[in-house]
Amino acid sequence: MLRWAITFFVIAIIAAVLGFGGIAGAASGIAQILFFVFLVLLVVSIVMHLVRGRAP
Repeated sequence: MLRWAITFFVIAIIAAVLGFGGIAGAASGIAQILFFVFLVLLVVSIVMHLVRGRAP
C-alpha cells in the first residue's frame, strides 16, 4: 500500500511540474489517503503483534 501511495505522490509531482493542476490535486489526495490507511494498518499490526506475544 505504501508503494501505491508513493506512486501517486510521484504522479502528483510530475503533473504539477507539467502544469496539470487538477490531476496533481487528485493524485495528491489519493496518495494522502493511501498513506494514512497504511499508517492505520501498520499501527493495528503492531498492536496485534504485541497483544499476541510469542507462542510457547
